[in-house]
Parts: sequence; C-alpha cells; structure tokens
Amino acid sequence: MNIETYHTYKEIKSQTQAWAQALEVVTASNLPKAGDYGQVIFTGCGSTYYQSLSAAALYQELTGRSARAVPGGELLLNSQTILTDQKTLLVAISRSGTTTETVKAVERFKKEKRGEIVVISNYDEILSRMADVNIVIGKGQEESVAQTRSFASMFVAVSALCARMAGRDDLLTSMTDLPKVGDRLMEKYEAYAKEIGENLGFDRFYFLGSGIRYGLACEVNLKMKEMTLTHSEPFHFMEFRHGPVSMVNQNAVVVGMLSDANRIHEAKVLSEMEMLGGTVASFGEAEADVCFESNIPESVRGVLYLPILQLMAFYRSIKKGLNPDRPANLTAVVKLDF
Repeated sequence: MNIETYHTYKEIKSQTQAWAQALEVVTASNLPKAGDYGQVIFTGCGSTYYQSLSAAALYQELTGRSARAVPGGELLLNSQTILTDQKTLLVAISRSGTTTETVKAVERFKKEKRGEIVVISNYDEILSRMADVNIVIGKGQEESVAQTRSFASMFVAVSALCARMAGRDDLLTSMTDLPKVGDRLMEKYEAYAKEIGENLGFDRFYFLGSGIRYGLACEVNLKMKEMTLTHSEPFHFMEFRHGPVSMVNQNAVVVGMLSDANRIHEAKVLSEMEMLGGTVASFGEAEADVCFESNIPESVRGVLYLPILQLMAFYRSIKKGLNPDRPANLTAVVKLDF
C-alpha cells in the first residue's frame, strides 16, 4: 500500500503546521504568572503524562519554581499524595479533551477550589470548558490512534507556556523557527528513519534522554511499542549502565537524545553501547547522526527530536505488516466508568 494512504504518515509529515498554530495560540493567551503559585502540577494520561514529565522539568528549569508531573489517574485516586495547601496551578493536557481520568481529576480539583486550571488540547471538549485558560490547537487533530502530530503540537504549546510564564519572550521568538527546521529535518533524515525502522534484525530499542528530554524518551518509546509491537524501553542516560546495559547486543538499537550541557557524559554512554555491539542512533544540535543545526535554544527545541523517531516507528510498523493507524488493543480515547 502507498504510504501516503496512511493517516499516521500524513499526520507526521504535516505536523509543523500544528507547531506554528500552537505558538500562535499560546502567544495570544492571557497566561498566569509563575510567581502566583506555590506549585504547578502537570497532568495527563499515556502520551500526555510523558509530555507532563518534560513540561514539569522545563517549567522548573526556566522559572526556578517547584513543578511536578503526575498521571491523571493518580491525581484522581491518590490526590492526598500530590496536592498540598499551597496555591496550585493545574496544567491538564489531553489530545481529545475527554479522557476520563483527566476529566474527573480536573473536576475534583475545581470543586475543591485548589487553584486555577490551564488546559492544553486539540479539541474544544468538556475538559477545555472547565479551564481558566483554554489552549486548543485544532491543527493537531488526528484520524490515527497513536499520537504523533497531536503530541508534538501540544508539546510546542506547553514549552511556549513555560517560556511565557518564566517571562522569557526571547525563547518564544526563537521558537518561531521550529516549523521550518522540522520540515528540513524530515526531508533530510526520512531515509535514515526508514533504514533503521525497516531493519527487522533489530528486536529491541532503548531510548535515552535526561532532564527535559526524559519525557520525550518515554513518548518515542511508546510509539515504538504501540505501532510496531517491538520491545522498547526509555531510560535516563546514566541509569542505563545500572542493569539495562545487560540487554545490549547486535540486535539492539540505542537512541540517544543528546543535550548540550551534558553531551560529554551522554556520548560516552553511547560509545560504550557501540562497543557492546549495539547500533547507536544519536540526535542532537550538532555532531550526531541526526543533526538539528537549528540555532534554537536547547530548552525550547525539544520537539525536534520527535519527527524522525515517529517516522522510524511508522516504517517499522509497515515492514512488519501492521497497521500504524490502528495499533492492537488501543482506542484513540480511553473512557472509563467511575
């Protein structure tokens, strides 16, 4: 089948339009100020929980204030382990705006008058209507089940939100270059993604990312699991040596999301994995298998790690005879009876 017929492929390739819209919507929003809150909680389920991990790390890095990521189900069922008496800002992230755990958690948060609520979504649904600040990126909407364009659009939005709340308009200005860089990367490295993805001699994938990149490592790991039914796991760079390294052999791919500040330590981990027979795929601003060459500050260019790795999972899914648009056992929205 022609790959152009798959929704997933079209959504990956067109995602930069949604990145641009995300920046426009956040720039036009009347956002709260970081100094008004004792803590910020980022929440979501599945992909958007992983997004929350990166968002909380970025928020704390840029503002110097406490932030935490929790799954929607944990916020709903175990809020006593999460919420304090401090004034709290809740940032709820949901592609559909109807995910049960997130909706119920936000309902309770609002009922208990814990603080204000920001919702980031691709659809103006029930979750958005509970928000004090509603950020909807319509161009991120998808036909496929696994999140690609939607995730990336919301990631750009939450990164811009963190920059604005930190008073870093300079970062917002830099982010306007993201779409053109993303398009260039897909044009230049799609063949590389295809080559690795279609190699069925690989039977395991490990995604390494630290700091604000760990949530992204979790997300691309999830895409590999969902779309290709391949063994894959995410790890912090330094943690990978502490046990998981025993799984590395000639059938393993180790993907490294290199940072600028800690590159020397992270590159050493990747070098060790090559010595053990693993195939390394490095991503970074420079001197990597996939080079961004973006000149965008590291704190707000995280979305650039996504498109090539999403394409890698897409091509692997096709090669294995699977349908990337409809992964096994999954639905686009998880709705539960509470």
